[in-house]
Amino acid sequence: MSLLSGVTVVELAGLAPVPFAGMILSDAGAQVIRVDRTGIKSTTDVLGRGKLSVQLNLKSPTGVGLLKRMLKTADVLLDPYRPGVLEKMGLDPQMLVKENPRLVVCRLTGFGQEGPYASMAGHDMNYVAVTGVLSILGRSDQPPTFPGNLLGDFAGGSCFAVIGILLALLERHKSGKGQIIDANMAHGVAYLSSFIFKMRQEGLWNAGRGKNLLDTGAPFYDTYETKDGKWMSVGSLEPQFFKILVQKLQIQVPAQMDMEQWPVLKSKLKDVFLTKTQKEWQSIFDGSDACVVPVVEIDECHTFEPNQKNKIFLESKDGIEPRACPNFSRTPMATVTQQPRVGEHTQQVLEKLGLSKSEIETLEKNSVISKL
Repeated sequence: MSLLSGVTVVELAGLAPVPFAGMILSDAGAQVIRVDRTGIKSTTDVLGRGKLSVQLNLKSPTGVGLLKRMLKTADVLLDPYRPGVLEKMGLDPQMLVKENPRLVVCRLTGFGQEGPYASMAGHDMNYVAVTGVLSILGRSDQPPTFPGNLLGDFAGGSCFAVIGILLALLERHKSGKGQIIDANMAHGVAYLSSFIFKMRQEGLWNAGRGKNLLDTGAPFYDTYETKDGKWMSVGSLEPQFFKILVQKLQIQVPAQMDMEQWPVLKSKLKDVFLTKTQKEWQSIFDGSDACVVPVVEIDECHTFEPNQKNKIFLESKDGIEPRACPNFSRTPMATVTQQPRVGEHTQQVLEKLGLSKSEIETLEKNSVISKL
């Protein structure tokens, strides 16, 4: 039995954050049914592994009716739309929860359900920007730098949506009732950054972008280029680890916490790391507590020995992808890599709802579903 065996999730097709939330739930054993729109043969969603795909015309009252029918027995609805869209479709979450009191509706937006930005379009970097967090990310001599779309979309969005869903399902065991979750990426990023805000209260992250202990300001917490054009990550924060770093590098350096000498120390580290290849430095630091490891290229991550030993990556017909985590002793996460074809399971899902072959043919004829 899997972790979420027996849990049914209906995921309305959207962009990256909701698909990843759905994929986490699918990896944990939930049956996730992605509702794709009709009239398409492919999707940009690359996070569909393990899911079922049905195509419904949600601009049709009949299509909306079928979705409502699905939701009467579902456990979770994942909503990727801006505030108010579900209501305009005739899918008011309050109504859905009345019709199925055990339903958990997770609404994942960028700026939340309220406020002047609620109905605006946005992307990951916009959601990070309004929290104040983007202003402190990056090097001191460069503009604010966002880490791809990892922070807003996936950490602040998908992961907190999944946490919310799991908490709601856990609470449902006590109350027997579902509820509506307002998860938004801006709030998620802010909450994720609690450590930084608390550090600032203590006066420990106030020196400006790229000038603090953990944001490349400290020379012993940065990346350094090697002789072969690759990189090493240096995280020798604690004095005992910094001591090992210096011993391994065989250089004379100023006191670790003499901030006025940090530019001198950074220059020394930069010069010394350029004297050897990444592989040579790895052989020097591996097995030590210097907190120095290679920056592994993304095309080589699956062959890096520590990753292989921990089985972090899977090989599929499409290439390399991360294996679901964390690891469980009794109920492991799934290792499915298969992506569904758009509409692949439409007939299967409709038959499970109790529709006859002739009824399904009529739906196809009336363009409520795509051609099977």
